[in-house]
Amino acid sequence: MPDPTPIPDTELMRRLKGGGADAEEALRELITRWQKPVMGFIQRSLPDPAEAEDLTQGVFIQLWKASGRYQPTARFSTFLFTLARNLTLNEIRRRARHPSDSMDAPHPEFEDHPLRQIPGPRTEEPTEETTRSELESLIETALRDLPEKQRTAIVLCREGELSYEEIADILGTSLQATKSLIHRGREVLKARLKPYLRSGTWDPS
Repeated sequence: MPDPTPIPDTELMRRLKGGGADAEEALRELITRWQKPVMGFIQRSLPDPAEAEDLTQGVFIQLWKASGRYQPTARFSTFLFTLARNLTLNEIRRRARHPSDSMDAPHPEFEDHPLRQIPGPRTEEPTEETTRSELESLIETALRDLPEKQRTAIVLCREGELSYEEIADILGTSLQATKSLIHRGREVLKARLKPYLRSGTWDPS
């Protein structure tokens, strides 16, 4: 009877780092586990689902390329979301320099890479009432309007379910500074969304 215990992320990264026959299978398993939270993180900065999906694929391409730098003593989620944050910031800067560019065309760094064919997470059709949809849109807009470090800290806490210590490592800030970023960001969100929070559909804490 096969062992039901999942292979740890660190072991999958060891296989990816080592190359060979196990490397692509290891990457695909990491994608299966992590593509949804990574895409959720990216969508808070790049709200177009198609663009977020394309950049999510780019994150895992970067994971493949950067696997040699991964140390087993580091938590995998911290390593992965650091890549995701850096790639997202680079894309935002690129789009600011070239506002007419669209990610409908493949990014030069990702074009023709074999992982381009890995399917991204599917976006489900909306099933909630219009008022809930509008509220979610307000929340997303409020998140995107936060300063980048505040937004990133809050989204990593929610989407990635990372600890304050891990978020501090990703942001390159102290633990106290990270707690302060999250606190200030939540206060801004509460103030902006106060008229809509009675519905109870979202809690920024």
